[in-house]
Amino acid sequence: MNRIRPARLFRLARVSALLATAASLLVSAGISHAQAWPGKQPVKLVAVFPPGGSVDQVARILAQPLQAQLGQTVIVENKGGASGSIGAAAVAQAPADGYTFAVVFDSHAVNPALIPNLPFDTRKDLAAVSLIGTAAMTIATPANSEYKTFADVATTLKAGKPVNYGTIGNGSLGHLAMTLLGKQNNLNWQHVPYKGGGPMMQDAVGGHVPLVIGSVFVVKPHVDSGRVRALAVTTAKRSPELPSVPALAEIGYGQFEAPAWWAVLAPAKTPPEIIARMSAEISKALQNPDTAKKLEAQGINLIGGTPETARVFIEKQIDIWGKVVKDYSIKAD
Repeated sequence: MNRIRPARLFRLARVSALLATAASLLVSAGISHAQAWPGKQPVKLVAVFPPGGSVDQVARILAQPLQAQLGQTVIVENKGGASGSIGAAAVAQAPADGYTFAVVFDSHAVNPALIPNLPFDTRKDLAAVSLIGTAAMTIATPANSEYKTFADVATTLKAGKPVNYGTIGNGSLGHLAMTLLGKQNNLNWQHVPYKGGGPMMQDAVGGHVPLVIGSVFVVKPHVDSGRVRALAVTTAKRSPELPSVPALAEIGYGQFEAPAWWAVLAPAKTPPEIIARMSAEISKALQNPDTAKKLEAQGINLIGGTPETARVFIEKQIDIWGKVVKDYSIKAD
């Protein structure tokens, strides 16, 4: 029978003790880092689109309660361009210390397939922190249009008559959603890309384009003013902000779903305890009645939840819309 010599036992015990001490120090360092954050400097939310749009407004609405909760200044920096990829790249390359986060839009999931040679890996270089919420995309028509329902549009198309639809640009979620909806249901409409929601809605109000698709945030003010008519929403259920407008699933289009969405991301190597803390603080902010009211007024269905909830959702969106881009050879502007 082999016996372990006392000297060897001593060495093994010493190694085990050293390993335990090292592990303890690492855990303590992590806890200390998390406890110290965010006392070092202001926290930055990088809104990856220019001022005035939904990403900018979401970031600024969130910044107020987060500042109070964290006891630290929270600033919003707009870094727009290339469908949000310029701002996302800046955050991916920022120090992973918990002081820089990105507020992104649904285009974030489309960009990997749409934009060649992105300067970052969407899945590997950014970590999900929180899924702020989703919103219906709304298909609308000018108030004086002949289309009273979405069925009227389908009837026109199936009679071989042309119908154009406007979006905020090539490769936008609206463009991809209408492409997928059209291909699945033999609706051969023609795409008219605009340089943003403002010009698109101006043409819709003026009757220069018969259909448009945009988030509730973009379309609802014009529905409320009576200048456009909403025909359908692209979420599985009706939007609480447009309760009289049917979901496509209700009117014979299966379980078609193409929501707009907003999320917060961090550089990939940000300590997980900081990501968990920031995620919890965002969820707390979303439960603040004043904050919730402001975001819901933008047509956003609030979600929050864990970083894992956000990661799973975002990766699914990357898979869905990446396939649409590839299958239908969609190109960026």
